[in-house]
Amino acid sequence: MGQNAKGALLALLSFALYATHDVIVKELGVNYTPFQIVFFSVLFSFPLATVMLIRDPQPGTLRAAHPWWTLTRTAAVVVTGLSAFYAFTVLPLAQTYAILFASPLLITILSIPILGEKVRLRRWMAVIVGLGGVLIVLRPGTTELSLGHLAAMVASVGSALASIIVRKVGSAERAEVLVLYPMLANFVIMGAAMPFVYVPMPVEHLALLLGMALLGFTASIVIILAYRAGEAVIVAPMQYSQILWAIFFGTLLFNETPDLVTLLGAGVIIASGIYIVLREGQQNASENTPVLRSRSRFETGTQLRIGVLRRLLGWQRRP
Repeated sequence: MGQNAKGALLALLSFALYATHDVIVKELGVNYTPFQIVFFSVLFSFPLATVMLIRDPQPGTLRAAHPWWTLTRTAAVVVTGLSAFYAFTVLPLAQTYAILFASPLLITILSIPILGEKVRLRRWMAVIVGLGGVLIVLRPGTTELSLGHLAAMVASVGSALASIIVRKVGSAERAEVLVLYPMLANFVIMGAAMPFVYVPMPVEHLALLLGMALLGFTASIVIILAYRAGEAVIVAPMQYSQILWAIFFGTLLFNETPDLVTLLGAGVIIASGIYIVLREGQQNASENTPVLRSRSRFETGTQLRIGVLRRLLGWQRRP
């Protein structure tokens, strides 16, 4: 088996694990608010994060090298996690993923003011077509747009902003800062909401939350292995396989059958995203390759980032 094929298969496995993680979010959302789900997700992820961070021999403090960028990114990650968890709770899985898949398109746009990236006509056309796909999914004027749709869009924007900030300042910030700031912010903010939203959880639901933490951690390790094995232009598009898992789990567990309009819109968004990844993968096509090097999975601030895990494990990523 070739290295790229191995990388693609590992990526498919990773995103299957992530999709299972999101199914648990949706299942728990029937009984609990996103505030409570995020709070306990962070709580169960802290031990794993702590063990990994102990591996970092680099001396230094937890003071951010770029405090304003770090604060902005932390806020974006917290909003993304809360919004994405809420969207998974109230929207069909396939529809939620379709909207979240707009994030690479938004990264391309944000790369202009933040990274100084030059986006040429072809990538602009891909972005416009992809955003048209979002409109197809949302169908404004023909279907009622809910708070869940707004939450998914907010999560997509927040994810794009968090990713592009990492692309800008990640090389100057310590791994601990990139990991702990969003996790601590989630812990404090969601913890402050607990007295108002807390619902007692039976042991089986606590076990599901623990399972979420393990799934997220395992998926992160597997996607790193995928990037070590294969080229980024092969591995990155595998994230779109989550739409297939969304259809499968939605039909099997939640009686959700995506209509043709949702599938059409998702197809347009995915095609645009893949085009942008392939375009950035071409030599001299992009100075910063913001999408290709920033994208793997939207951040929720409840677990270790892919890039941080890679740095702590000393595993290099193929270009």
